[in-house]
Amino acid sequence: MAELEIDKLTLRFGGLVVLDGVSLKVERGELLALIGPNGAGKTSVFNCISGIYPGGGAIRFRGEDIAGRKPHDIAALGIARTFQHGELFPQMSVIDNLLTGRHPRIKGNPLAEMLFLPGVRREEIRQREAVEKIIEFVELERYRHTPVGGLPFGTQKIIGFARALALEPALLLLDEPSAGLNREEREDLARFILRIKHQLGIGMIWIEHDMQMVADLADRIHVLDYGRTLASGPADVVLKDERVIAAYLGTSKQH
Repeated sequence: MAELEIDKLTLRFGGLVVLDGVSLKVERGELLALIGPNGAGKTSVFNCISGIYPGGGAIRFRGEDIAGRKPHDIAALGIARTFQHGELFPQMSVIDNLLTGRHPRIKGNPLAEMLFLPGVRREEIRQREAVEKIIEFVELERYRHTPVGGLPFGTQKIIGFARALALEPALLLLDEPSAGLNREEREDLARFILRIKHQLGIGMIWIEHDMQMVADLADRIHVLDYGRTLASGPADVVLKDERVIAAYLGTSKQH
């Protein structure tokens, strides 16, 4: 059984068709790159999966149809995502930003928290220990107590990536995580993605415009163009497809 399976996903805003019968799947531990020109519908797919947009069709997570569910319910099932611009809390420290990603995993009740009972203290220690592991995983130790608003953009992108990991997801949706990163930061991101795949076994759908990174890292590629599937398959095959080259790169092979 696939970790996530999408069948004939559609999305319309009035007369505008954003997604038109998109079908794809990702297996456990698989890295699926979702590529296409700007406006192809890639982020809209993520918004449908995560419950932000009410798309038509079936979206099954571990065999269970999750289409139409609320975003917080979908997150609680184990689907986490990053955003193109981080969407962090700038006045909060790195640790506190990551703790917000732990919210679906926190156990407790308001009365016990108001009284700060022993069980609440133990739960807070447990959550902070979990966050410290993520901080170590993405090598952010020196920034743990720093307000994120004063950190470089590239570091903020990694923090957003780490916050998604803090949910302990079974599936990770990465929305252009390398955008705005310099070469060294992209190399770090690539290492983290490979560690997630091989050490944690988490399936990932990865929206990306850096075709070299896609060619180097992705197991499979799914290409969208104007809301429709243009090609899907192994990276080395899809990136040589003349339709993909024409639509995405704006060129075609010369004969």
